[in-house]
Amino acid sequence: MEKIRNFSLKKAIVFYVTMSFIVTFFLSVFTVNIAAEIQNNIWWKYTDQEEYFKGLRNESYETLIARPSREEMSKMDWHISETCDFLQTYGILLWSIAGSIVAVGIFYKNKLKKPIEELKEASKLIAKDELEFHITYENQDEMGMLCQEFEKMRSQLEENNKVLWRMIEDEKALRAAIAHDIRSPLAVLKGYQEMLLEFLLTGEMEKEETEEILLEGMRQIERLNRFIETMRKMTRLEEREPIYQKVELESLGKNLEKEIKILEKETEKQCKIMIKGEIKTAFVDEEMVREVVQNLLSNAFRYAKTSVEVIISAELSKLVITVEDDGTGFQEDTDKVTQAFYHSNPKDDLKHFGMGMYISRVFCERHGGGLYIEQNRGEGAKVKAVFKEG
Repeated sequence: MEKIRNFSLKKAIVFYVTMSFIVTFFLSVFTVNIAAEIQNNIWWKYTDQEEYFKGLRNESYETLIARPSREEMSKMDWHISETCDFLQTYGILLWSIAGSIVAVGIFYKNKLKKPIEELKEASKLIAKDELEFHITYENQDEMGMLCQEFEKMRSQLEENNKVLWRMIEDEKALRAAIAHDIRSPLAVLKGYQEMLLEFLLTGEMEKEETEEILLEGMRQIERLNRFIETMRKMTRLEEREPIYQKVELESLGKNLEKEIKILEKETEKQCKIMIKGEIKTAFVDEEMVREVVQNLLSNAFRYAKTSVEVIISAELSKLVITVEDDGTGFQEDTDKVTQAFYHSNPKDDLKHFGMGMYISRVFCERHGGGLYIEQNRGEGAKVKAVFKEG
């Protein structure tokens, strides 16, 4: 049955029609013979049996029973006889038509009804923008392949909707973060200006205090300039396409070591870098990879207690770089960590705009991979950057 169920539509219709012909042939023969037998039995009642047997003895072959006239037969017998005539004449045609109808019905029920109903229902759900369903028809025929392609389309639409929804949420968070990050330095500048207007003109402010306020104002202006530069870089993130090239993992590791030494000196923390696996090369965008790792390292060194670990490996047509630290780990939902302008500590607002993880996530996704974060609260943070090879 499994083999028949997976027949192609062409093979299936040939199979059902052939089986229909075989069955209808035997049913037709049976019907014609039964009709002839019933008709002969009716005619026999109106036959001169003595004359019939006499003729049968005088002939060397079987004598046919003569057909009585309508006037000789009763009304019921005549109708039955006529019905038998009809069945003998058109029985084969009737069974052929009936067999064809049954064959088509079985073909529709077994091969078309379920997938058509599923596709129809799926179309209605998609029209309502409801994509959390699955098409379960799995026969290996043309309709099965059509359902599989429809399921792929549904899955892609669902993924696109999730991406679109995330973009909308990111945009909301971005607008809120922009308002926050602009409002903070502006509030500080406004406060300083009010102090200068109130005390400087009256001569109540010392020169040192005035100089300190002006310097702090310049720092806030510089912060606004950095923020504007960050926003300018953000506008180019989504447009950047990876430029694939062959990269030696050993060479990549040495380049990262140079940057790690600077971070070790600045933070007085240690970092160990390891290259694992038998594959020693990867076909990736090295600049994009290094920028992601730089962001992850900067984040790891900022929150690590004493040490950071980096593992580089190439596997199954992808480059995987894991950065782990011994800090407190991520205290919030991992989805929030990769949003633009995310801060786990409000004090970070003064130095960082919370863009590192967001940029890393975007670059990994542009590279066909992703940024994966493990929740190890109190046991350090572990971030895995995956880059699909070109």
